Amino acid sequence: MDPRYSFIILTYNEEMHLPRLLASIAGLNAETFILDSGSTDATLCIAETAGATVLYHAFENHPKQWDFALTAFEVKTPWVICLDADQIVTPELFTLLKNFSEDEHKDINGIYFNRKNFFKGRWIKHGGYYPFYLLKMIRYGIGFSDTNENMDHRLVVPGNTITWKNGHILEENLKENKISFWIEKHNKYSDLLAFEEMERLLSLRQQTVKAHFWGPPNERTAWLKQRWWKLPRYLRPALYFGYRLIFKLGILDGRTGIIFHFMQGFWFRLVVDIKIDELLKQRKNEAE
Repeated sequence: MDPRYSFIILTYNEEMHLPRLLASIAGLNAETFILDSGSTDATLCIAETAGATVLYHAFENHPKQWDFALTAFEVKTPWVICLDADQIVTPELFTLLKNFSEDEHKDINGIYFNRKNFFKGRWIKHGGYYPFYLLKMIRYGIGFSDTNENMDHRLVVPGNTITWKNGHILEENLKENKISFWIEKHNKYSDLLAFEEMERLLSLRQQTVKAHFWGPPNERTAWLKQRWWKLPRYLRPALYFGYRLIFKLGILDGRTGIIFHFMQGFWFRLVVDIKIDELLKQRKNEAE
C-alpha cells in the first residue's frame, strides 16, 4: 500500500459507479476506506472484493457524513483523498498522484482538483461549471468537513493550499439520466438548503470559511454566497439562470446543457426560496 495517502469514498447503492472509480485508482496501490449509508445493492460486495475497509453510518447530510468518515477510520497516511462514488480519477490526475512527493508538498495542507461535471452524458463546460476546483486532498488530522453547511459539502484546511488545474476528476451520476431521480434528489437537497438559509437569516448559523474574493476557491465561494444570501428571494433564481446562460455562456452547452442550467440554476433555487418562506411562516406561527 502507498504510505503517502489513502482514499475515502462515500457510497449508497453505487453498484453502477463504484467499479468505475475503483478501477481508476487501482494502480495507485493506496488503502481505500468506504463509508456506506445502507446500500441494498451490490455496493458492499464490490467494496469488499476490492479489499476496501467498509463502515456503516446513517446518512443525515453530506458534511456530517464526511465528518464521521474523517474520524472513524484508522487512517495511517499523512494525506487522505476524499471522493464521491460517482467520480473517477483521470489519467492526468492519476499521474500526478503516482508522482506525488511528500517532500515537495511539506508546506501544503490541501490540494484542489479540477472537476468536469457531466449531465445526461454531456460535459457541462460552460455556465460557470468549468473550471471548477474542489478541495479533495487534505492532510489527515488537519483538514475537516465544514458542518456549518447543510447541503454544499466542503472540506476545509488551515494553511497553504495549491490547485492542480490539470488534475481532473470526472463526475457523472448515471442515475441522473432519469430526470425523476434528479428531481427527487434535489427536492431533498432543497429541504436541507432551505433550512440552512433560514437559520442564516436568523443569525443561527455562521460561515466557517472566511470570505475573500481573491482567495483560494473555497474563500471565493464563501464570498459569493454572502452576496447570494442578500439578493431578493424569487428574483435571484432568475438572475442566476440568466448569468449562467448569457454571461457564463451556458447557452453553448446545447439543449442538454441548457436543461441542466435551468433545472440546477433556476428550478432548484426557486424551490429553495419557496421553502424558506414556508419555514419562516411556520416559525412565526409557532412563536405566536
